[in-house]
Amino acid sequence: MAKVKKKYICSQCGSISNRWQGQCDDCGEWNSIVEEAPVTIFAQKHDLSAGGRLVSLSGLDSDIAIPERMKIGMEELDRAIGGGLVAGSATLVAGDPGIGKSTLLLQACAALARQGKNCVYISGEEAVDQVRLRARRLGLADAPVQLASATSVRDILTTLRGGNIPDLLIIDSVQTMHSDLIEGAPGTVSQVRASSQELIRFAKENGCALLLVGHVTKDGNIAGPRVLEHMVDTVLSFEGERSHQYRIMRAVKNRFGGTDEIGVFAMQEGGLVEVANPSTLFLTDRDSAISGAAIFPALEGTRPVLVEIQALTVRLSSGATPRRSVVGWDSARLAMILAILEARCGLSFANVEVYLNVAGGYKISDTAADMAVAAALVSAFSERPLPVASIIFGELSLSGEVRPVSHSNIRLKEAAKLGFDAAWVPAKADAGKKMDMRYFATLGELTRHMLQ
Repeated sequence: MAKVKKKYICSQCGSISNRWQGQCDDCGEWNSIVEEAPVTIFAQKHDLSAGGRLVSLSGLDSDIAIPERMKIGMEELDRAIGGGLVAGSATLVAGDPGIGKSTLLLQACAALARQGKNCVYISGEEAVDQVRLRARRLGLADAPVQLASATSVRDILTTLRGGNIPDLLIIDSVQTMHSDLIEGAPGTVSQVRASSQELIRFAKENGCALLLVGHVTKDGNIAGPRVLEHMVDTVLSFEGERSHQYRIMRAVKNRFGGTDEIGVFAMQEGGLVEVANPSTLFLTDRDSAISGAAIFPALEGTRPVLVEIQALTVRLSSGATPRRSVVGWDSARLAMILAILEARCGLSFANVEVYLNVAGGYKISDTAADMAVAAALVSAFSERPLPVASIIFGELSLSGEVRPVSHSNIRLKEAAKLGFDAAWVPAKADAGKKMDMRYFATLGELTRHMLQ
């Protein structure tokens, strides 16, 4: 006899449990556990060693064809996805509500359609007239894009197979798709997984580039089953604050390219506009030096981006616990930098509140920012400003040593191009040809130089 076993899945993180409970143990969300279709388990083992079809095997040295890419025509988007869309690829684009995902994909769809490509845009969240109104507002009404408003995967695939196979198919969004082969409402774990699988299979079999729009949770993670990110070839994260006009497209996963490139856009009345030189966005225009500000040349893939790191320190007169607030950087790494400054340089932040901010809403994960953060903290602590036209970079060890970082020559070249004439760098960094270089082997040397 076959035994029926129930399985419960969290609709937010995709974790599996054998019983229902009010709160997910993995992500902590409430009322997110849903029952999936029952799985039949047979007590008797089946012999799977025979009866199948032969699978062809090949060696690693076999000839391969490099996949051709479709250039969208938006350089920032092409850069983020590795040079263009690959035929038969599946890409998931995720971001916060109202960040501009639909606007960006409609612009990309229109750009490819104007190149003569067959592009289909299917919205499960808006009516066709709503999409047309957005296209008219963006100046894309004349683009030969085919529109539809549908949520049934069966209806969508029947329509596409009955006509010309599109070069680009956009589904906005995958959480609204519904398959009549699976029980459950749209957006549940089973529906998202089954609908995505059918759409991806269609794209692979017909050489169609597929773009799926995905929702995110309040924590910024992609909503739905985690397996969705494994099924697609590329995962793009569209980041930014709705209160700021700048948006960053970042590749989280890419089977056809690197995951270290970004595309920068600015939201304007006419839609998303590409930003060719992002460094100018994250730098504050000022003529005089201000304490607590340091310029750091971050590296995103092969692209250097100059950002301003701002620090503020406030001395406490009472015995209250000092606050540590960080925006755009790792709070744990800030605690490490403060510990190094106290243990190796003799600066005490025990009764000092520390506030650290990366200007322009930019987020830094580059460890080369350690020395720039330390310099900004020392500058704010001592109220001695850093030189206006200088950049700082270097990684710090727990011993206070300044370690060299990769691609220092690219960072220096970008800074020189923007008019910076001085650099504070690790002792073993490559020398800039047109810059005044100051080398530091330890953080103590940097601190003494700033406080002298």
